[in-house]
Amino acid sequence: MSSSQGGVEDTYELQNDERLDDLHSKLRTLRGVTTDIYDDVERQNSTLDHTRDAFSSFGSSLASSSRRAANAFGIGNGGVKQWRIIGYCVIALLGMWITLKVVWWWYPSSPAPEH
Repeated sequence: MSSSQGGVEDTYELQNDERLDDLHSKLRTLRGVTTDIYDDVERQNSTLDHTRDAFSSFGSSLASSSRRAANAFGIGNGGVKQWRIIGYCVIALLGMWITLKVVWWWYPSSPAPEH
């Protein structure tokens, strides 16, 4: 009986060794998946950090542009007043109109040649 029990124990030991090898293989696979997940999370965090920095920079630029526009239209403190801008536009239009009148007066359109 001892010889048959030795064969059974050897069989059990071989099965245990196979199962242990399977377990080691699964652990290596799990370790690889965990490492891949960690690397992916690090890449995503880096991308999110760059995106946050880009939006922060864009927000600062937009706020700066908004302040400059407010100053230009006299909305904020120390800005050019809106009536000044309107006045400049009216003066520019009058200046162009007068220039055109003077040019037409000095250089009238010539009559069409007769055939």
